[in-house]
Amino acid sequence: MSVYRPLVCLFRHGTAARAWRTLTTWSPVGAAFNARVHRRLDIFHQNVGLFGVPELSCVEGFEVVQDRALQETQQLVEEACRCPPGVQTVEIFDKLSDSLCRVADMADFIKVAHPDPSYREAAERTCINIGTMVERLNTNVDLCKSLKDLLDNEEIFSKLDPETRRVAELFLFDFEISGIHLDKKKRKEAVNLNVKLLDLSNQFLMSCHMPNRIEKRALPEHIHQHFTKDGNYIQIGGLNADAPDDLVREVAYKVFLYPNENVMHILEELLSCRDKLARLVGYESYAHRALKGTMAKSPGRLYSSEIVSLLSFSSFNNMACWHVVFYLCRFNIEPSLYSPYFSLGACMEGLNGLFTQLYGASLLAEQPSVGEVWSEDVRKLAVVHETEGLLGYIYCDFFYRPDKPHQDCHFTIRGGRQLEDGQYQLPIVVLMLNLPHPTRSAPTLLSPGMMENLFHEMGHAMHSMLGRTRYQHVTGTRCVTDFAEVPSILMEYFATDYRVISQFARHYQTGQPLPQSMVARLCESKKVCGAADTQLQVFYAIMDQVYHGKPQNRSTTDIMIDMQKKYYGLPYVTNTAWQLRFSHLVGYGAKYYSYLMSRAVASMVWKQCFYKDPLNRETGERYRREMLAHGGGKEPMLMVEGMLQKRPSIEDFVNALVSDLDPDFETFIMDSEG
Repeated sequence: MSVYRPLVCLFRHGTAARAWRTLTTWSPVGAAFNARVHRRLDIFHQNVGLFGVPELSCVEGFEVVQDRALQETQQLVEEACRCPPGVQTVEIFDKLSDSLCRVADMADFIKVAHPDPSYREAAERTCINIGTMVERLNTNVDLCKSLKDLLDNEEIFSKLDPETRRVAELFLFDFEISGIHLDKKKRKEAVNLNVKLLDLSNQFLMSCHMPNRIEKRALPEHIHQHFTKDGNYIQIGGLNADAPDDLVREVAYKVFLYPNENVMHILEELLSCRDKLARLVGYESYAHRALKGTMAKSPGRLYSSEIVSLLSFSSFNNMACWHVVFYLCRFNIEPSLYSPYFSLGACMEGLNGLFTQLYGASLLAEQPSVGEVWSEDVRKLAVVHETEGLLGYIYCDFFYRPDKPHQDCHFTIRGGRQLEDGQYQLPIVVLMLNLPHPTRSAPTLLSPGMMENLFHEMGHAMHSMLGRTRYQHVTGTRCVTDFAEVPSILMEYFATDYRVISQFARHYQTGQPLPQSMVARLCESKKVCGAADTQLQVFYAIMDQVYHGKPQNRSTTDIMIDMQKKYYGLPYVTNTAWQLRFSHLVGYGAKYYSYLMSRAVASMVWKQCFYKDPLNRETGERYRREMLAHGGGKEPMLMVEGMLQKRPSIEDFVNALVSDLDPDFETFIMDSEG
């Protein structure tokens, strides 16, 4: 049955049918997400393969696409080494990057998201093989020489357009941090360290999401129902932070975060290898290597007294760790009262309306072909611009499955780039959230936090959709980490502005809009939560920098306990090791501060540009032109400066974070007495 069929047809008997009749007013995109997916049994159409890649209609296809990419890589390397210096040098490098990334990025997603273990295993092997090739290319002297010949030829290089020059410099930077300047023996050592790091990173990421087990008899029987049963054991795969039962949260916290010696060794080996690699290629620490080229520039700027002063914003009064999220984020609100107004379909309508008004871009639901998606719950969206046509595709994997990662995240499957025939390679991204499934009587209903996360992740997706870079190496979110979070965090401001919320938040049964007073209370609650969260984020950022700074002769847990005493308001819980669940140590190693810096930039952009009129098309177009369109093809601070018409200082960053927590900051949202 088509997902566009009116939802009233899904329930023909009883009160459920009467309750859902008003939902016939949903737009097509709203209806697509408020209905259960009913795929037609189609035995007449051929399996097109995952993401429309025919070879990926079976597990063996991963080896086929991998081998083809590696063969094409060899051809492009030979072409790059013999071509004369010029723009074609950068174009060949980008083709090389695209050929490998299109396989590696897809495999990187499949290895964590596909419900079939055989697909996950095949994808992981592909990731390792492609990653190994990338590290070898990054220490290929002849390949690097072809690029340096271009950069060293001042006459030719100066005539290249700014984006091409930047991409060339970024490719050279990849060579340099991989040790291209070292002698043959040390280059080989660098390759081996990178290969080992790839394997350790994969091991750590997989372990972050593995559940811990405890015997049933160790827990009171009345809380068993809150966890997954496995014979005589209970499996606990998360913190259950939203559970109203205090004991459930306490058990989840202590069991899920219980130390695993093997994972501890993996993390400590990962940090050690990173330090060895950084020092081998000439950096003081891995943090210094990681921050080169970012807005922060160097670790020293992250330890300013102004930033650390943010730690004074909240006091937990020794509240237990498992209480903080539950109680603070319910300050003045009860999430269940909001959820009926935030059906998934309503929120998707809100996003569609927002993007249409700001950018002229619409979200259109499409029926996936046979074999195109990895789960029947996955929705496919085409993003279409009113004048530019199709911009790209977003696959939405929104519903909870035990095999999925627990965190909300996005993946770039294919980057956009300009093709030789004048066409544009359309970007493809996946958004993953863990939302509850719809029931017979109600669509998926989101808490305010879930709604905000949806807006956040869609901000990442639209960064890729609205970008039109010449090179895929710098497309969309392929930019420095402390800038990549700006578009997604900016979306959180839209998600809590009543002028935006009022356009879509309506009760799924009655159609009544969410009262303004409830939005005001939600914003008040966010300020209280915001203070606690800011302190937590500063603590995480400092912890991340210490892990990646000068090596210390003590365990990661001992370091964490020491840092927690200095920089966090909650006492350490004995026999826990939250760092072993901190998957951001892989993707954001030495860069976790990026969330704070990006939030500061997003805050400045919101207040200066969108605060007065969040739905202004002219401002939206300017934001796309100055920030979204360039991906990583322009120096990040120049993009920020272009939008704000000034270059912000460290003091500006800190003041932006502080003002977000100030209860006296004027908004257009009425106070809670209204």
